[in-house]
Amino acid sequence: MRDLAVGFGYLLRGQRWVATHRRRFGYALVPGVIALVLYVVAIVVVAWFVGDVVAWATPFADHWASPWPGVLRGFLDVLLLVLCLFLAVITFTALTLALGQPFYEALAEHVDRDQSPGEMPPGPELSTWQSIKDGIALVLRALVWAVVLFAAGFIPVVGQTVVPVVGIGVTGFFLVQELTGVAMQRRGIALREQLKLLRSRRMLVWGFGIPLAVVFLVPFVAILLMPGAVAGATLLTRAVRHEPIA
Repeated sequence: MRDLAVGFGYLLRGQRWVATHRRRFGYALVPGVIALVLYVVAIVVVAWFVGDVVAWATPFADHWASPWPGVLRGFLDVLLLVLCLFLAVITFTALTLALGQPFYEALAEHVDRDQSPGEMPPGPELSTWQSIKDGIALVLRALVWAVVLFAAGFIPVVGQTVVPVVGIGVTGFFLVQELTGVAMQRRGIALREQLKLLRSRRMLVWGFGIPLAVVFLVPFVAILLMPGAVAGATLLTRAVRHEPIA
């Protein structure tokens, strides 16, 4: 349980590091702003058409006695929106990191230099092709989890209690994987090994990722916290690899 507090501490330390290096903060906001605009448009479109999509997918409910068609479709409307928000939180980070890769790589490098002056972590950077493959694999993993959680949402009681909690935990883990991926790829660590390292310290990862997943539900907050999250994830990377932290 101590690792939960330590993981949260790395999140706070990352935000403090960015606050004391303000030049790094300004340019690192640009990718998040671009991603926010794209996601706001997408979410508005989904919210506008969600009722029509659910009604089209449930024609059998037209023959049910009132009020059950409305109850079912209202529940599915909410469930579909929650699923979209789940995907948005995960893919927002991935898209922002992709758009701002040079910015965030530079930010992670400066954090590493600050922790180990005159010494950089060993290991060659991953090739561009390997990074792309890892990114695709991560998105596919997120989609699988999204489908599983969406299906589990239909289970009475469990779908309304256990599934949201599991969803936050899964989202937090994926966020940490995406954020630490910046520092880990610089060390030449491919996705399979990244996941192995993070799973070895699950409580540390959840201590960092779950609070971040909750606040990332607010897009504007996500933009402001993204640079500090990358800095904190670099510290977390050093922790799971047993590298010195100042």
